[in-house]
Amino acid sequence: MHSFLRNSSFIGNQWIQGHSNDVLRVKNKYNHSLLAEISYLSSDQFDSAVDIAQIAFEQMSNWDAGKKSEMLEKLQVLLIEQREAFAQLISAEAGKPIEYAKAEVDRCITTLQYASEEARRICGEVVPMNFGVGSGKTAFSEKFPVGIVGCISPFNFPLNLALHKIAPALAIGNSVILKPSPYAPLTTLAFADLITKAGYPAGALNIVICENDVAQRMLSEERIKIFSFTGSPQVGWDLKSKAEKKKVILELGGNAAVIVDHSADIDLACQQIIPGAFLYSGQVCISTQRVYIDSSVYDECVEKLLQLTEEVESGNPAKKEVINGPLIDEQHLERIHLWVQEAVAGGARVLIGGHILDEEHNIYAPTILTDTTPDMKVVSEEIFGPVIIVERTDYFDDAVELVNDSKFGLQAGLFTNQLSQMKYAFKKIEVGALLINNVPGFRIDNMPYGGIKDSGLGREGITYTIDEMSESRLLIY
Repeated sequence: MHSFLRNSSFIGNQWIQGHSNDVLRVKNKYNHSLLAEISYLSSDQFDSAVDIAQIAFEQMSNWDAGKKSEMLEKLQVLLIEQREAFAQLISAEAGKPIEYAKAEVDRCITTLQYASEEARRICGEVVPMNFGVGSGKTAFSEKFPVGIVGCISPFNFPLNLALHKIAPALAIGNSVILKPSPYAPLTTLAFADLITKAGYPAGALNIVICENDVAQRMLSEERIKIFSFTGSPQVGWDLKSKAEKKKVILELGGNAAVIVDHSADIDLACQQIIPGAFLYSGQVCISTQRVYIDSSVYDECVEKLLQLTEEVESGNPAKKEVINGPLIDEQHLERIHLWVQEAVAGGARVLIGGHILDEEHNIYAPTILTDTTPDMKVVSEEIFGPVIIVERTDYFDDAVELVNDSKFGLQAGLFTNQLSQMKYAFKKIEVGALLINNVPGFRIDNMPYGGIKDSGLGREGITYTIDEMSESRLLIY
């Protein structure tokens, strides 16, 4: 891992020290040891990244599909060779349990594979026109790259969520400027090494370590044609309001809900809900947060959930058995505990947990609350921590209404063995995806992923992001 730690930005296939006197200190999220210090780029240095990204775009936009596919395949092979080192780095800088970090790297390998395959089959459509005033005419559309894609990626999947922006952009022939999360920038900087080794032209991918005021030049710079952001709703929607005419893709948060119907397999439901809630300390935007259980199976279900929660391993993410490791920083630890305390003060009951487990390492105890109300932050906001609420419902349509009583709409889960309940829920629940007999945290990298309401704008998933990052032109003759 230490062999490819970087302490500078990556612009034009070169490592660039920032001109700012301020530095970003990146620490191991469990033991707080210093991993790297990176100086911030100035505005002029950011502008140089735009200049060289534009040159790279003009070159790559002329590549044929085979060349684009071949280059992505080279990246995939290089990542496979470094699989273990990347997993160790993700675990260290993002605090991710090591087995989950390995799974992320495997997903990244698959993401690059999908992008390589899709690069060969990007296509338009024949438009029916041979009738009326169009008689004798033929028309078809073709997708073209648009230019530079400006991206901001989050800490919780420091490589795969970055690659959900980088890979489809390269597949269509766009260049990329990416600002990674200041919590976990080292993984994307390590990936930048692979860009050079694969033979991409200077400027194809640029990783910029800069402060927010400099990064906002992504919104005003006309040569950056698309802005893609994954992060908090508050920040995402604010940035969109400043983007003016620029196309914007937003992947934001959620407070994902699960319904357990009276016909459900209760063992299956509970065995899915607990890791779906507590894996990686709940720091996933589709972590299970709200659970609505039919009254007839409520007691049985809650008893099993409590038993499984007691078995959750918390501690050092480097240990294979741990799934609940450190939160990203002490501010998030304090916020989560405050929200739980506020809920209890308002009448909620703690069934298990409800306290800081290890203050030194920023670990919060896996927590289950009940007797909550919809206005409590643990219900209405995205807690992004190892906390779930469980409530009983007497009628299925009441459970659906509770799921929809949210400003978010990313993904939801439904455990049922009734076809009628599945059909009703799919029609009524307001989310980007409904998972049957699974938790909302399920995602594979080629599916259309994204939300409605405050949860986002546009879709990710390689094929769908290529659509978002391209423009169609129509030819008529």
